[in-house]
Formats: sequence, structure tokens, C-alpha cells
Amino acid sequence: MPAPLTYLLIDGHNVIHSWPELQREHRVASRRHLARIELLKRVRHLQDMSGMQVVVVFDGARHGTNEEREPDGLQIIYADPGTTADTIIERLVAKYAAERPMRVVSADGMVRETILSLGAEWISPESLRSLCESAEIKMRTRLA
Repeated sequence: MPAPLTYLLIDGHNVIHSWPELQREHRVASRRHLARIELLKRVRHLQDMSGMQVVVVFDGARHGTNEEREPDGLQIIYADPGTTADTIIERLVAKYAAERPMRVVSADGMVRETILSLGAEWISPESLRSLCESAEIKMRTRLA
């Protein structure tokens, strides 16, 4: 029987604020979308090369929580104005960590403590960067 699919839950804005090149883009209101696009591109490569299901959660939908799901690709969730990405991630871990392997990327210490107590693994934004870089190298090697 194959191993269960591992889910990687990412606090999108938390990672954007942790990676200097994305933070620079995000500081300029007219370029914020470019930081999100670059993060999504990098984690898409990670998903493609690792086989993990990647779920990126962003704060700040204008009207209610909404979700985008790429065919066989990323799942992107935008939290409604009354909810945070942290809350959504913690709820997902509480609901599913007993059934399937889950990893969470966040620099928030409270999120780390909560998800660890619920049975998920924690990954720092810096570790995510390393995973993404390794996936990109692996992808370039396969294409060469």
C-alpha cells in the first residue's frame, strides 16, 4: 500500500515577510501581487518534484474565504477578513493530522506550538527556501 500523501501547509504572507527578496516586492503596494506570484511559482516546483500536496494560505480575502485549486496542483486559500491564515492552518491540522502526514511552514511561534501539539510537523520559512531550491535544482537536472 502506498504511503499517504503528505500535505504541506504554508502561511503565505508569513513566508513572504521571511524571504528578503519577496519582502522587498511586498513593501510596494503595486508590486505585492508579484511577491505572491513568485512564492506560488517556487512552491509549485516543490510540489511537482516532491509529490507533496501544497496548500498556501493567505490572509486578507475581501469577501469571505475563497479557495483556488489548480488541476493536480496547488491549493490556494484566501482567509476572509475575520479569520487569519494561522486560524485556517490550525483548523486544517486539527481536522486532518490524525489521518495524514502534515507539515506546516510558519515563523509564528504560537502556530508552531499549536500544530506540534496536534500532531503535525513544523518547518521554518528558511527550511522551505532550502526545499524549494533543491526542487528547482532537481527540476533543472531532469530537464537537462
